[in-house]
Amino acid sequence: RESDHRAWTPVTYTVTRQNATVQGLTEGKAYFFRIAAENIIGMGPFTETPKELVIKDPITVPDRPEDLEVKAVTKNSVTLTWNPPKYNGGSDITMYVLESRLIGKEKFHRVTKEKMLDRKYTVEGLKEGDTFEYRVSACNIVGQGKPSFCTKPITCKDEIAPPTLDLDFRDKLIVRVGEAFSLTGRYSGKPAPKVTWLRDDIVLKEDDRTKIKTTPTTLCLGILKSVREDSGKYCVTVENSTGSRKGYCQVNVVDRPSPPVGPVIFDEVHKDHMVVSWKPPLDDGGSEITNYIIEKKDTHRDLWMPVTSATVKTTCKIPKLLEGREYQVRIYAENLYGISDPLISDEMKAKDRFSVPDAPEQPVIKDVTKDSAVVVWNKPYDGGKPITTYIVEKKETMATRWVRVTKDPIFPSTQFKVPDLLEGCEYEFRVSAENEIGVGDPSPPSKPIFARDPVAKPSPPINPEAVDKTKNSVDLSWHPPRHDGNGKIIGYLVEYQKVGDEDWKKANLTADSCPETKFKVTGLTEGLTYKFRVKAVNAAGESEPAYVPDPVEVKDRLEPPELILDANMAREQHVKAGDTLRLSAVIKGVPFPKVSWKKEDQEVSPKADIEVTGVGSKLEIRNTVHEDGGVYSLTVENPAGSKTVSVKVVVLDTPGPPRNLQISEVRSDSCYLTWKEPEDDGGSVITNYVVERKDVASAQWLPISSSSKKRSHMAKYLIEGTQYLFRVAAENQFGRGPYVETIKPIKAIDPLHPPGPPKNLHHVDVDKTEVSLVWNRPDRDGGAEITGYLVEYQEDGAEEWTKFQTVPMLDCVVTGL
Repeated sequence: RESDHRAWTPVTYTVTRQNATVQGLTEGKAYFFRIAAENIIGMGPFTETPKELVIKDPITVPDRPEDLEVKAVTKNSVTLTWNPPKYNGGSDITMYVLESRLIGKEKFHRVTKEKMLDRKYTVEGLKEGDTFEYRVSACNIVGQGKPSFCTKPITCKDEIAPPTLDLDFRDKLIVRVGEAFSLTGRYSGKPAPKVTWLRDDIVLKEDDRTKIKTTPTTLCLGILKSVREDSGKYCVTVENSTGSRKGYCQVNVVDRPSPPVGPVIFDEVHKDHMVVSWKPPLDDGGSEITNYIIEKKDTHRDLWMPVTSATVKTTCKIPKLLEGREYQVRIYAENLYGISDPLISDEMKAKDRFSVPDAPEQPVIKDVTKDSAVVVWNKPYDGGKPITTYIVEKKETMATRWVRVTKDPIFPSTQFKVPDLLEGCEYEFRVSAENEIGVGDPSPPSKPIFARDPVAKPSPPINPEAVDKTKNSVDLSWHPPRHDGNGKIIGYLVEYQKVGDEDWKKANLTADSCPETKFKVTGLTEGLTYKFRVKAVNAAGESEPAYVPDPVEVKDRLEPPELILDANMAREQHVKAGDTLRLSAVIKGVPFPKVSWKKEDQEVSPKADIEVTGVGSKLEIRNTVHEDGGVYSLTVENPAGSKTVSVKVVVLDTPGPPRNLQISEVRSDSCYLTWKEPEDDGGSVITNYVVERKDVASAQWLPISSSSKKRSHMAKYLIEGTQYLFRVAAENQFGRGPYVETIKPIKAIDPLHPPGPPKNLHHVDVDKTEVSLVWNRPDRDGGAEITGYLVEYQEDGAEEWTKFQTVPMLDCVVTGL
């Protein structure tokens, strides 16, 4: 039974020996045991253990340590390792004891002096050439256990072992760009070898991406985020004094290829297809190029169209092109690991490389006679094939059909004398070039020429004269020359000379700047006298000059001002308020007159825009208001005289406020309003008046009348005792004008009058100094309650009445008489 329990538990019933093993006990608990003998008669009394017994394993010395091994031997040391015993004797190992025996001796001597728990120990201070055996024992609290099995005899000398190398990688390794890879293995050798990593015979060192880890038995090279440059032949060398071992691995870091190498070469260009070529990528990504992808694009569109993705050659035909369109080609390289960035070509127009010649430039015509002319041109681009002949054509300028001038070939000369022209006819010429492809487009037509003999200089102009002048200019006029020299007069050259000078100055530099028979010479100095001459010019040159007969003094020609009125300057001009007023007139006079605008003989408003040109003047007022109306005058003046015109401007607007608003005949339910017409009717007849009223206690005006044409109105339906304000506005066809309002409110009550005289006045008592009077109420109270009666007295014979007092009642005693 357990020591803390009272109940007994049977263990066995059939024990015939004098001992028994009790199973199923709990370690650490205390138990009591009892035993009884039994025969055929029955069971005898129990015998009980006197003390409780705690259940635990028995403690003994440990078993012998295992796997004692020699790890390293030198000429003066031995390094050993071992494993703990399988059974520690029921108690933790407290230390190990290492012993050695010199071969030839019988006894083992303890090597370790101090308490040692490590399972590795180096015995030092040995003598080279000695041979030892070693054993190790484990100790616990009970004591030292059995020693391990002895090592083999170990002679103290340096160990030499050539390097060994066991690699975990094969001869070749393929890695995708961006991935990491590692090369690992194991090695050995005595003494410990040196490990070196190389790539393409260059020693590798650690950096951000290259990691090298070496232990006494293992080696590892790691590359993070690999790039194409990490490709190469990797070599690991394990070397000590006895020799070396090497291991190799060809690492290929693969990626998509780089773009094909340009430029894209257009080997053939035709109107409907092209043949292009390029060079392979500089870097194939570590994998053979499987194919190229070619696309085309019309430069006027943003869409790339596929051509092919199956070619492995570095040349391709680009079909299905539209003639005259410009195209671009882009090319991708592809391998097993992706598609490269594109190579994009320059723009190329789809056209046949060999074509008909271009059109020559406009031909030049020279050596013209009445029946022939020489046509000269420049050689055009030959379209890639040599020009075989030129075709020269002619036509009269009014005709539509071109005629070939000869059927004979014209080559290599770039000029041709065209015969058989009709005298006096005007001709144009053009040239085309031909090669083996065909005839090219014709040149632009030449400038027209007349078939006539060479042009001579014209005769001088006829009768040049000065027709007008100012203080700095002179106007000349003349007639064309009698003979034009068989050539068209291009124009005239005008020259002038200051009297007293020798040099003539040109008034115009080129003849075509004066094609007519008149010219204005400007830039002259007022008061000086000049001579003038004119020359006619044709294709042959200048004629002899024709002179203006008399010198001309430069000064203004006086001409009195003249006004030509526009329609907006009629006698009366109406303009609606808000619109723009425009007044204008054409002005003449030499010198040009001074212009001034006035309104009612005063300066015009600053908001008026006044414009004066060399031919007239204009006054403009935007957003007119009524005040802009009035009489406007335009005065022009020069030394020859002056002239003034006037126009009345009426700005049509709403009328002004009515005047002199009066209220009379006030009653309890009505009053009478009168007013005068506005000073300003807005330029239009007053059509009606609007009358409104307002209770002084209210904010709203109420209309009384909106169609009255009279200047008075009876306001009815007033509420007795209420105070009213009234206002009146005038209307015309342009709208309602401002209101005029009564200054003070009026009260709707009947008017008050003095009451009538009291009735039946008489005395009722008389004394020597006083009189008692009585009377009756008057017939009318004047529209209000009587507040009192004024009593007066008069001495007989006197003229003046004397006031006595005012009394409220119908009686009074007059005293002081």
